[in-house]
Amino acid sequence: MKDMPRIHFAHLPTPVEFLPNLTEILKGPRLFIKRDDQTGLALGGNKTRKLEFLVADAQEKQARTLITAGAIQSNHCRQTAAAAAKFGFDCILVLTSAEVKTKQSNETASQDTGTGQIFAVVPDGNLLLDQLFNAQLVWTKPEDREKVLQKTWIEAEKEGRVPYLIPYGGSNPIGAMGYVFAMKELMDQLIECPEYPDYIVFPSSSGGTQAGLSLGAEMFGYKGRVLGISVDEREAVLKERVASLANQCSQLIGEKHVFLPSDIHVNDAYLGGGYGVMGKTEQEAIQLFARYEGILLDPVYTGRAAGGLIDLIRKGFFAQDKPVLFWHTGGTPALFAQRYQSSLIPSM
Repeated sequence: MKDMPRIHFAHLPTPVEFLPNLTEILKGPRLFIKRDDQTGLALGGNKTRKLEFLVADAQEKQARTLITAGAIQSNHCRQTAAAAAKFGFDCILVLTSAEVKTKQSNETASQDTGTGQIFAVVPDGNLLLDQLFNAQLVWTKPEDREKVLQKTWIEAEKEGRVPYLIPYGGSNPIGAMGYVFAMKELMDQLIECPEYPDYIVFPSSSGGTQAGLSLGAEMFGYKGRVLGISVDEREAVLKERVASLANQCSQLIGEKHVFLPSDIHVNDAYLGGGYGVMGKTEQEAIQLFARYEGILLDPVYTGRAAGGLIDLIRKGFFAQDKPVLFWHTGGTPALFAQRYQSSLIPSM
């Protein structure tokens, strides 16, 4: 395997813990959790593993500005901004919201994108942290994200800021390497664990985490199934994306593993009201993990994936005698966004 530039700053290995109370309450298989909410950078999360490789590549290319994009409560953007602060980069974040609109002469705004668009925004959750890390924010509509991201990169290059473009979610072959090695980390932990998980369940969206885990499973001998609960994409789209990323990652490091979409395991039954919309599935999962295990999930990714896991357990999807591991990918700061708080705490 070809060596890749990497900066070791994540708090690794993250622990694997047994969830005895949820196992008992759900009357299903023995449940374990991999705590990537504890990777250390800016309150942790899965993007820290990807950024170990992405920041190293940016340094090798002598970049001075990290540019990436995400939704208003993006965990990826929060951790990218923190990594930029830690390693001396400038950072520009292209953030999306459906509430962005064209500025009218009789309107005032708390944010101006510089392109005649405005967005009245409350700086809470991940967005508050983006600002604490001194990231420059550019606002746009979700459908314009890639166009504005490319425009932002071109402008930064013209200004001599030597930009390094990190794709949505950090999900390219370089970023996916973080989860190739995460699988190796888990396999090393399982050597000392008498219970081998039959399934690894986690949220999947931009595809980099699942691509890395899928390739890592092939490389390091994991014999169970890597099951992504889709957060925002249909099964066919996500399978195609993950297989393509896994193949690119394999080629990047000189491996010969080839993935077809049919090799990738995705469940898209829990898309609910759409990306970032917290419904009863996410609410119940967040409350159960908090009240019975003292573990915080987020409203967008881990809440949806854990809700899917809980429903699959109730439906008898998993073998009762084989453990299941939930891979916690972080996202806790989004719990503190005002838009979610009233739905999580019942009125007194």
